[in-house]
Amino acid sequence: MNALPALDGLLPADGLFALEGQLRLVGAVLVGMGAFHALLPKVVGWPADLAGVSLLTRQVSYAHLFFVGLACFLFGLLALCLAPDLLAGTPLGTALLAGQALFWGARWFFEFAYFSPRLWRGDALRTTGHVALSVLWTWVTAVFALALLHALRAG
Repeated sequence: MNALPALDGLLPADGLFALEGQLRLVGAVLVGMGAFHALLPKVVGWPADLAGVSLLTRQVSYAHLFFVGLACFLFGLLALCLAPDLLAGTPLGTALLAGQALFWGARWFFEFAYFSPRLWRGDALRTTGHVALSVLWTWVTAVFALALLHALRAG
């Protein structure tokens, strides 16, 4: 007997709103977000902010930004191109979904527990960004968590 709750009826069986469609859509958004990291320093004003720090701090900041962007891009590509394989219930697909659910769940947690509200309160653009990212990380985490539950049931 399967101990996991039934997911039947939670999402449609086909189309964009189906789990596979949502996984592909999340993948496309993450690919876009990864590419957006190339523009992010100028958007948030890092060149001016980092001008006064040591060369090591500046280079580490940009290197971390690059690798976060690359991770977003590659994680997204995985979901975009291999959604059926991830959902098939194989040990590898299930492990990859578990890793993504944990990773994006941690990112969701950081949006609320780590980033200070002083960063966005009183600034309409930053408040909009915070709300948009809160919704984004909730959606991404939920899709990977539901995909993981589906894969566990399928396996």
